[in-house]
Amino acid sequence: MKKSHLTIAVLGCFLLFSGTFWIFYFRPAQGTPLSHLLTNNNDKGLTWQDQDVSQSGGVIMNHMGNATAKAELGRSTWKLFHTMMSRYPEQPSDDERVALAQFIHLLSRLYPCGECAEHFQTLLQKFPPQTSSRIAASQWACAIHNKVNERLGKPIFDCSDIEAKYPCGCELE
Repeated sequence: MKKSHLTIAVLGCFLLFSGTFWIFYFRPAQGTPLSHLLTNNNDKGLTWQDQDVSQSGGVIMNHMGNATAKAELGRSTWKLFHTMMSRYPEQPSDDERVALAQFIHLLSRLYPCGECAEHFQTLLQKFPPQTSSRIAASQWACAIHNKVNERLGKPIFDCSDIEAKYPCGCELE
């Protein structure tokens, strides 16, 4: 009985020593690529401020093969999308209007589901983003969501209730 406790203790010490050695010997060195990316804002001479964030360009991502992941991504994205619209300013500045339009167009290029992004780009061509107010943006987003639901054979959402489903949560000023 005591011999098995001794064996377990020796084995435990060996694993502890090996694990500690592994962590300290193989830990990333200072200046690894991740550290470099966090400290270097300059990628080949261009910063994001210098780059043209146009409203054109094709889809960047490939199609998604995993239907479960695709459905979860869709639900999460719609939650984010509608919540953003519900928090959008009631009277946005020109800069805020441009920022929202650019975000929507960039989302249509970078969305991880390529086929979804292609469909979204088609919808944006037919129905450009409405950015003049919180109500316009949230109603536009609901209408776009319903176009997607229609295409997928899902129920159509009552857009008159969109503000209740995705409340702003804004502080009173």
